[in-house]
Amino acid sequence: MTEGRHNDGAPWRNFYGRRKGKGLRPGQKEALDTELLELSPGPVDWDENPARTPLDLHALFGGKPVWLEIGFGGGEHMVHQAAANPDAGIIGCEPYINGVAMLLSKIRKADVGNVAIHPGDVRDLFDVLPEGSIDRAFLLYPDPWPKKKHHRRRFVTPEHLEPLSRVLRPGAELRVATDIPDYVRQTLEQVPRHGFRWLAEGPDDWRHPWDDWLSTRYEQKALREGRVPHYLTFRRI
Repeated sequence: MTEGRHNDGAPWRNFYGRRKGKGLRPGQKEALDTELLELSPGPVDWDENPARTPLDLHALFGGKPVWLEIGFGGGEHMVHQAAANPDAGIIGCEPYINGVAMLLSKIRKADVGNVAIHPGDVRDLFDVLPEGSIDRAFLLYPDPWPKKKHHRRRFVTPEHLEPLSRVLRPGAELRVATDIPDYVRQTLEQVPRHGFRWLAEGPDDWRHPWDDWLSTRYEQKALREGRVPHYLTFRRI
């Protein structure tokens, strides 16, 4: 079946989820207007890159290994990793503009310079990431879409996993954290089908977080409400 397209050539892609929440404060609006463009990874959206020319990640981060956080929420984990790993460059992708505004504030406070932000759909970013260009990817507490009829909206579906597999280099690491048991099931079912191997050798490997983990605000809420986090690590084959 041929994929439908807009007049500018962009594919029709249904987007589910929030792009904006409560009103932004004046300082947040100003930061989005003045700082976000400086942190762009390059031309990603179809209107600015209709030819889908790959991003120059070597120029962006000076040849450093590149990591990708898909849906960074409020940005605390991304900034933590950027500060702890100055020899890596980290691209964060998040369509929820309130989360982007929170991340900008955290970047200023932490004074990290090895980050880039795409405030939109990760599928558009996948289009322009060079093949095998990402060394590590994070998918942390993605939207669970709990209703069965909405499971196809989850990230761990072929629509997202196929391009993710393309942009990760062989040997790259994919980390997934979720507190939803059925999301764990779907992740373990789908991710290995797209060129990944689950690295767990025993229960502790998914019950305990990574050594460099920073518990996010969302995780703390899940723990208070009695939900159990799972930490899944995969290797790109």
